[in-house]
Amino acid sequence: MNNILQLKGKFEQRQNQNTFGPINLPKGATVTAEHLNILMKQLQSILTYWNEHREIGGALVSVHYRHVVAKSNRLKILLAIRCKSPNESIRGAKFIWENGIDNKIVQKHVFTHYVPLEAIQTSIERLNVATEILQDRYDGIITSKDTEEINKGAYKDERIHRGVFLKIIIDAHYVEYFKIDYSEKKVKDESIITIYKTGVDTVTLLSKFGIDMINAKMIDETTLRLAPGEIELLMDRAPYLIAMSVKDFSEITREDILEFDEDESVKDTDTIRIPKPQNEPVIGVLDTQFDERVYFHEWVKAVNKLDTAFDIGVEDRFHGTAVSSIIVDGPSFNPDLDDGCGRFRVRHFGISMAHGFSSFSILKMIRDIVAENRDIKVWNLSLGSAMEIDLNFISPEAAELDRIQSEYDVIFVIAGTNNRSQKKNIRIGAPADSLNSIVVNSVNFDDKPASYTRIGPVLSFFHKPDVSYYGGDGKQRIVVCGPAGAEAVTGTSFAAPWISRKMAYLIHIMGFSREVAKALIIDSAAGWKRKDDGSHAIGYGIVPKRIEDILYSPNDEIRFIMTGTIDEYETYTYSIPVPQAMKAHPYFARATLAYFPKSDRNQGVDYTSTEMDIHFGRIIEKDGKTSIKSINCNRQAEDGVVIIHEQEARRMYRKWDNIKHISETIKENAKPRKAYESGMWGLSIKTKERLQPKAGRGLQFGVVVTLKEMNGINRIDDFIKLCLVKGWIVNKIDIHNQQDVYNKAEEEIEFE
Repeated sequence: MNNILQLKGKFEQRQNQNTFGPINLPKGATVTAEHLNILMKQLQSILTYWNEHREIGGALVSVHYRHVVAKSNRLKILLAIRCKSPNESIRGAKFIWENGIDNKIVQKHVFTHYVPLEAIQTSIERLNVATEILQDRYDGIITSKDTEEINKGAYKDERIHRGVFLKIIIDAHYVEYFKIDYSEKKVKDESIITIYKTGVDTVTLLSKFGIDMINAKMIDETTLRLAPGEIELLMDRAPYLIAMSVKDFSEITREDILEFDEDESVKDTDTIRIPKPQNEPVIGVLDTQFDERVYFHEWVKAVNKLDTAFDIGVEDRFHGTAVSSIIVDGPSFNPDLDDGCGRFRVRHFGISMAHGFSSFSILKMIRDIVAENRDIKVWNLSLGSAMEIDLNFISPEAAELDRIQSEYDVIFVIAGTNNRSQKKNIRIGAPADSLNSIVVNSVNFDDKPASYTRIGPVLSFFHKPDVSYYGGDGKQRIVVCGPAGAEAVTGTSFAAPWISRKMAYLIHIMGFSREVAKALIIDSAAGWKRKDDGSHAIGYGIVPKRIEDILYSPNDEIRFIMTGTIDEYETYTYSIPVPQAMKAHPYFARATLAYFPKSDRNQGVDYTSTEMDIHFGRIIEKDGKTSIKSINCNRQAEDGVVIIHEQEARRMYRKWDNIKHISETIKENAKPRKAYESGMWGLSIKTKERLQPKAGRGLQFGVVVTLKEMNGINRIDDFIKLCLVKGWIVNKIDIHNQQDVYNKAEEEIEFE
């Protein structure tokens, strides 16, 4: 087996040198005066409405596009506020599915803007002038060829500036219609409501509709908890204000407990001996209560975060105790799942009861708990909602977890939630839609999705769950220790703790960043055989049982990790010296990138704020320019005209996803790749922002790269030597050495 290598060296940083060319309609596209006139009349109707409804101090306008659009194809001038970009007024985004060309169902983008009334009036005036120009000079229809001629100087009209005219035409090409969207969802229970951010303070605004709001009922300035009567008031008087809503009740998905038959071979926990805890890493557990009577109680520091008035029974202690038993000592009673990670201490926070607890209350508790326990880097959360996630927005629970992870340099490992109904293809429940977390689904011991599996994706796009692990199914169960001793159970709640153990080992014992640890987990699950079957049941794959299978690679593989920080548009290196044979590179290659972007729930389906685009492959020099020939043929942001539609970029290159996994397919008769002049390989991370420029600067990333030799030859020593020559610092990652380093670092020093 080969050690994983850690390459340390200098990444180069480069500002974006690409400039946008002239504004043109896409080739073959046209815009008619009739369409401009329709858009103008829609805005006139919207303006009339908001002139009569002045409560929000401006106007909410939804822009319905013809399809999913890139940031560069959103509004350029319509709804613009003076010199500001219309992007700055976006308050929400969602997908809808409507008829497109040839009556085929098309996925479309909808953006909701909050603008002053004068912005609508100005847009009406501009559309009116542009309509007249189309009728006077272009017989009511303008083509892409016409816009090319305009950019060459063929524009003499004084009614409106050439650049403004072209932007109106481009906006009209992508926009299908304007309207005011209303919430049509009937909410009968106490719910968490998110309203659009307007120019009026939320407490002041809601008081206009007869709703008295206090800070204790608010998660943030736009997300709050309302009673049924308050929701009804809001629906009657301001349905346009509701961006999203979800029932405020996170019900624990109860696990089946198997009563043991006499012939079942399950260890009696009374016979298990466990040493006293020493300096083992600590994992945080957020769950139901913990029972102090179990044999491993010294390994768990339990804190009940609920009001002492709650009557806590044995049932309220089972789930949390069982989860912590796996984290502390799971291999002792599940020898087939011995991961080689040893034991872990647990800081256990009881935040729920067995019958469920308010999402709102849990969110408040989790933030305070994480803030007060900064030494804990891995948090296990095996609670989840029985309700399905929404297609168009992240749940409040997931959004809060994503914010916490962005702010506190921690990672949550979350159970994928269970389907105990008879229905198939049930979507996962909150908070398993958290994008920064590792979401774990369950498989049986035949590596098939468990019978209770729920599926992704999240926001119709993001891969969730991330990975899968063994959670028991049918007669094959996971053994845990509950208040009454050993129990056999099934569920994603009992798959997630095994991944928490591995994450804690990688971060605390091996010393990796959370970005590298997450990339290693996902990369090891995907391997070389991953196929995206579209089921969204298993995620990237099943994580190997043994930690050695994550931290070592076969003799014919070179596996290395790289880390960096984004300070400019592009972070890159063109000096990775991959060994050659006969002036060729005999390797299959794959790479996994992980990062933790900031996110904004108010942006709806455009949830993640920063995009990291990975390019990895051989360095090629052509026409005096150096570039990377990426293993997945990624040509995004390359010099020259490269037209990649937004939907294709998302499907092919996972644009806006915070996990990028690119891999070549292993083929029996594959030929070595040509070694170009430099003989080098390169890695480039290009960064784009949805909202504010440079908002993602300072974000860290972790990359895991694997090169598999086509002929089974071990070339790792050659690779190490070449890296040293090129100035890289190469560190061989060794489990035993890192364990010794950790133990030494955690020793208590007694001063004489």
